[in-house]
Amino acid sequence: MKVSFLIHNAYAIGGTIATTFNLAGALAERHDVEIVSVLRNRERPSLTLHPRVRLRALVDLRHEEDHPLHGRPAKVFPSAEYRHGQYSELTDQRIGACLHDIDADVVVGTRPGLNVHLALQAPDRVLRVGQEHLTLDNHHAGLRTVLRRAYRRLDVLTTVTQADADSYRRKMRLPGVRVEALPNSVPDPTLPAADGAGKIVIAAGRLVPVKRYDLIIDAFAGVVAEHPDWQLRIYGRGEEKAGLRARIERLGLWNNVFLMGAATPMEAEWVKGSIGVSASDFEPFGMTIVEAMRCGLPVVSTDCPYGPREIIQDGEDGRLVPVGDAAALGAALLDLVRDDERRRRMGRAALGNARRFAPGPVVAQAERLFQEAIEARGGAGPGTPAPGGLSHALRTGGYAARDLARAAASGALRTVRKGRR
Repeated sequence: MKVSFLIHNAYAIGGTIATTFNLAGALAERHDVEIVSVLRNRERPSLTLHPRVRLRALVDLRHEEDHPLHGRPAKVFPSAEYRHGQYSELTDQRIGACLHDIDADVVVGTRPGLNVHLALQAPDRVLRVGQEHLTLDNHHAGLRTVLRRAYRRLDVLTTVTQADADSYRRKMRLPGVRVEALPNSVPDPTLPAADGAGKIVIAAGRLVPVKRYDLIIDAFAGVVAEHPDWQLRIYGRGEEKAGLRARIERLGLWNNVFLMGAATPMEAEWVKGSIGVSASDFEPFGMTIVEAMRCGLPVVSTDCPYGPREIIQDGEDGRLVPVGDAAALGAALLDLVRDDERRRRMGRAALGNARRFAPGPVVAQAERLFQEAIEARGGAGPGTPAPGGLSHALRTGGYAARDLARAAASGALRTVRKGRR
């Protein structure tokens, strides 16, 4: 089987990129796999890609940022999608040509705008799989209108949680489209698991408001008051760095809380710690939670929509606390800091329970899903595009044209969304 992934920018850093690289690498052990990056802005990817996975880019911003067509707004990529400003007539053309000529058996889109391209432009011969790495409820009404109609031309739609799959089935009415939860995977650890002895709490991810590192720092101040020999290490980079540093100074935590910058891979850092922590207001999945657990750390997390509650078994391999509650977060951390045996026991449970997110089980589920969808389709299944693809739909005034017009009209509704990629 040949599988192609269509991604926004494989050369950057982010959760979607990491999980795409993980799944592509695992599939590459038995299949022919490539990643097609719409944009490229550097010589090499920031993350490590499996050597058997091919990577190619459609628009190289190092040389083509001033291309005349790149200055014109995209017409296929929905204007209601967060990334629309980075797309153009040039990306429209390159993505369309790529999909027209693609020789893959399965093409996987990795964000809503690219899923629209896939639904409208991919040829009959390929299985069209759209991935949702955020959640349906995270998209505003203008984008949901476009997706509701365009997604009917997909064969499969995957979400990262069962809760979001249920939401898509209930709210979107996608007859003939298989909707199934496919969790993100985390590579098998290469280092011995954490032993629970290090007096270190670890958080990791983009330093952005939705991740609520301010709440983690406030909660950890209570830990330091009772256990001044413990540290909090925060890994990542982003817009919140200066504000977080100021908060650390203001609370007098400069000897206990450290902004460590980005670390790739993170495994060597996780195993130095004894507890993982996450305080997000919104988390479609929770890659860092799984990463920490796969390294033997129990994780204290806010019980935010949607991911943490499908990963953490409260009281067994971690703790779930109310969103935005620094006191509850601090109390849960203190419970584990005070009790060495409980911390180690929960760490062992985390290591075992997180194996369901290993590449083996996840890639087996993906393979089964792809193969069953291909067999169910036979020849031209329910997701088959209209003859002539997008151009035909636009000429004939079909629903693709109406939806793209609605997307353009909804541009004024575009707002900064929590948890955006």
